[in-house]
Amino acid sequence: MLANKELLDIAIEATKEAGKAIMEIYNAPFDVEYKDDKSPLTEADKRSNAIINEYLLKTGIPIISEENKQIDFSVRKDWEFCWVVDPVDGTKEFVKRNGEFTVNIALVKKGLPQLGVIGVPAENTLYWGDVLAKSAVKIDLGKDDLTSLTDDQVGPQRTQNPLRVVGSRSHMNDETKNFIEKLQEEGNSTEIVSRGSSLKFCLMAEGKADVYPRFAPTMEWDTAAGQAICEAVGINVISLENNKPLQYNKQDLLNPWFIVRA
Repeated sequence: MLANKELLDIAIEATKEAGKAIMEIYNAPFDVEYKDDKSPLTEADKRSNAIINEYLLKTGIPIISEENKQIDFSVRKDWEFCWVVDPVDGTKEFVKRNGEFTVNIALVKKGLPQLGVIGVPAENTLYWGDVLAKSAVKIDLGKDDLTSLTDDQVGPQRTQNPLRVVGSRSHMNDETKNFIEKLQEEGNSTEIVSRGSSLKFCLMAEGKADVYPRFAPTMEWDTAAGQAICEAVGINVISLENNKPLQYNKQDLLNPWFIVRA
């Protein structure tokens, strides 16, 4: 198998090329279809997925993608490595044209993320993280301006006032409200910070938020890349089912509720 650095380079190139194709569609009129679960689907999802598959299939590592036909767990359970991909995370944001959508690619080994790449096509930026190397970066592709993200940038291990909580300003469920109220009862003032798609993980990795409670459904491809980037800078993504890091390539690709914090 290729070395981590080579696999990361392939994932980065796939993310860049997928981002270019996405923006070609984003900047022109496009149609929206709806899947059986009522979630939106555009030509951007399809083209991005095709480009990413073309890159990743060359590695010989199997792929779990939102837009691929899902392979039965009887086959998947024997995979040591797999890619976990969301060709357009935040298709609703894409349709709204608010720019808060991403391309997510993660490499998973024995259920745990090893590498993660998140592309933000509308901002021409990329994030990537290597969990084993404990290294993560953000790059402005337009300027080739690369910023290293380190664990001394992230927040909740230090006194933070107010405590910056990742959540929706307009659609917050009762569980999240209760979580915030508990923080306040513990003596914390709080501030809600919000971004679409996997950019929530990027807020955490950049030290622009302190805790991200997710008490709503997500799928593995929504979180794997973000988890890798966060873990690379010492931030934990913990399942509320078992108090352990989120696992991947499970029989059920639906995630449990989780909390992201250092």
